[in-house]
Amino acid sequence: MGRPKEHDEETRAALRAAAERILAAGGDGALSVRAVADEAGTTTRAVYSVFGSKDGLVDALAQTAFEFLFTVIDALPETDDPAEDLVELGVKSVRRLVLEHPALYRIAFQRVVPGLRAGPEVTATRQRAFVQLQDKIRRAEAAGLLGRTSLADATVAFEGLMEGLANAELRGSTLPILPPGDEEGAWRRALATLLRGFHRTRADA
Repeated sequence: MGRPKEHDEETRAALRAAAERILAAGGDGALSVRAVADEAGTTTRAVYSVFGSKDGLVDALAQTAFEFLFTVIDALPETDDPAEDLVELGVKSVRRLVLEHPALYRIAFQRVVPGLRAGPEVTATRQRAFVQLQDKIRRAEAAGLLGRTSLADATVAFEGLMEGLANAELRGSTLPILPPGDEEGAWRRALATLLRGFHRTRADA
């Protein structure tokens, strides 16, 4: 019989959750292998065994953010309204990541923690979520909703707007772009307005 693994997927999940809690409470300066081990009730050896290094742990946190997006987007129902489906994608996946896992969003998109290498696993997971977004925008293109805007340009613009809204919401009262109590409505209106702008480029040609 083979030797059982000392640290399994349960340990990995516990360490990632501990690291996320530390980042949420104390920022990137509070993250260390020792702090994560103590928070998870284990040893630094466990952290090194599972992730190899602190940098490996940071990579795993970024990968968790993209896995979250992929899973949520994959579960979204597809309707006969491609524009509304895109708005739902922004609100139900990216905004949900911001609200439920702000520390993970900051690592994956704002790169607030030094050491993110975006290795093959992180890159592959990020690409899977990006393909989901592009597929949704391709449906809008097929429905004639992009006007003369190319698929690539529409994807970049939509992704950029979502990140801008996310960053504004994370800043909170520091830069109150989003009206208090109506943040979700602001997301919906902004994304819908962008999509209407794509469609109008057909008439402007």
